Amino acid sequence: MNRQVRVLGVPMDLGADRRGVDMGPSAIRYGGLAEQIESAGIDCVDGGDIHVPRPEERDPDAGSPTPGRAKFFRETKEVCEDVATAVDATVGEGGFPLVLGGDHSIAVGTLAGAARDDEDLGVVWFDAHGDFNTPETTPSGNIHGMSLAAVLGRGPFADHEWAHTPAVSEENVVIVGLRDVDEGERRLIRESEATAFTMSDIDARSAPEVVAEALEIATDGTDGIHVSLDMDWLDPTEAPGVGTPVRGGVSYREAHTAMEYVAEHHKRLRSMEVVEVNPILDQHNKTAELACELVASAFGKRVL
Repeated sequence: MNRQVRVLGVPMDLGADRRGVDMGPSAIRYGGLAEQIESAGIDCVDGGDIHVPRPEERDPDAGSPTPGRAKFFRETKEVCEDVATAVDATVGEGGFPLVLGGDHSIAVGTLAGAARDDEDLGVVWFDAHGDFNTPETTPSGNIHGMSLAAVLGRGPFADHEWAHTPAVSEENVVIVGLRDVDEGERRLIRESEATAFTMSDIDARSAPEVVAEALEIATDGTDGIHVSLDMDWLDPTEAPGVGTPVRGGVSYREAHTAMEYVAEHHKRLRSMEVVEVNPILDQHNKTAELACELVASAFGKRVL
């Protein structure tokens, strides 16, 4: 990568019930993010944090089109609009936006900003969860489980420009590593044109083969790609400090290999985010430090 990386923190925990992911950006920075990026030969600057209101000071149903079914809808909109503006400015200046979460609802803002020039974007979504719920299907009302559906304009999100990103087409969206899917979103994923690879697919075919196909789908006919890395994609033995851990994820080596494949598409890579690091649940900042390593691999760092 020959672009300067601009780090943008989004200490967001409005999209989930479990507190702690708001400290994720600080934990990742403390884990050596800048040093890891610079060790890959890439210039890195820190753009600071986007302001996020405290949930204790807000009514989760105020301003929501579906009270009780999309918590902190208004606040999520405000934050994601600010994220989109910062990401758009970074891309417009020729930089590369690396957005640190926070919960996965911030992806709505990242993608909106990365696609503001109306170029078509593919998406590779590394996650244990589909994030394909809508307010009609959600069992929790948490928007971090609706972020990908929102980007694709599903459900009531189709009527909200801050969420729906028309430059992202379902046929260029790939979810990698699924292993915990709600019943309602399972149906939506099956009915969609998005591609979903479960952990069973990775077990049967190998991580390199699945990730290679995912990148091929995401880059087919698009102008660039966005990579969304939820750290719960990894097995909790590797990444214990995440918002919603699920047993049976990818290994340390499989995750690095996947990011190395991402690095091979660096000319097409438009933006990236790392989300759901929860220092409260972590062990000696292990998950945040691993996130830093994986980012470096995605930017081209190698053993030799």
